[in-house]
Amino acid sequence: MNYLAHLYLSGDNEEIITGNFIADHVKGNGINKFNETIRKGILLHRQIDQFTDSHPQFILSKNRLAPNYRKYAGVIVDMYYDHFLSAFWQDYADEPIEKFTRRMYKILLKRFLTLPPKTKRILPFMAKDNWLVGYGKPEGLGRALSGMAYRTPFDSGMENAINDLQDDYALYKNEFETFFPEIIEYTRNQKAELL
Repeated sequence: MNYLAHLYLSGDNEEIITGNFIADHVKGNGINKFNETIRKGILLHRQIDQFTDSHPQFILSKNRLAPNYRKYAGVIVDMYYDHFLSAFWQDYADEPIEKFTRRMYKILLKRFLTLPPKTKRILPFMAKDNWLVGYGKPEGLGRALSGMAYRTPFDSGMENAINDLQDDYALYKNEFETFFPEIIEYTRNQKAELL
């Protein structure tokens, strides 16, 4: 669910951006519906997820949440990390976040007809309310976590995860700050191999 980080890590190729953004909504052979460069974006997304899920800092963050949120702990950490990227954007990018997100929405909306159905459902709401910038504010992140909790098939408790973030904010922020430069470097190398 960490849309902002995936978009940030995509680089400037619009089809890589598109593939990286839609990847969670593309299952199995569905990847073959897309052109080669969008497929590379989907594969990049999967490599980013694999690197993230095995990273010691991500695991520390996830393990802290696991007793209360079980299988949703990783999803919550993804959201926390998008919060830190949004809130401290100026530490990672020269382009203002509002300009970056407008550019990303424009790229994705330009390809709206080719997007998977689930992406088509969420993208207009995401763009209209600028979720990606909203993640940087506690109330925006809280709304996102509550919305995700509402959509889970059973009581996940994710709506309470904003409190866990506030309780251990410095710990999660430190783990993100250690992790994020490493994922930037990893992704730079992966893009060089893919393109």
